[in-house]
Amino acid sequence: MADYERLQRCVESLCASGCAAVRATIAALERGQTVCATEGLNESERNAVLGELKAVMAVYDRRPEH
Repeated sequence: MADYERLQRCVESLCASGCAAVRATIAALERGQTVCATEGLNESERNAVLGELKAVMAVYDRRPEH
């Protein structure tokens, strides 16, 4: 599996846990901690996952409340 696909699967797995879990994961990764889903990733890959998670959450943060 290509690195990109592996990282995408990691992001998708984390997102399946819900917004609160993703926000907690973002906070942990920003503190330099490794979370279960990122244990096999190097620092560069964890940073890529962090960037993707932030991009996903930015979409939710921009959505108007209904």
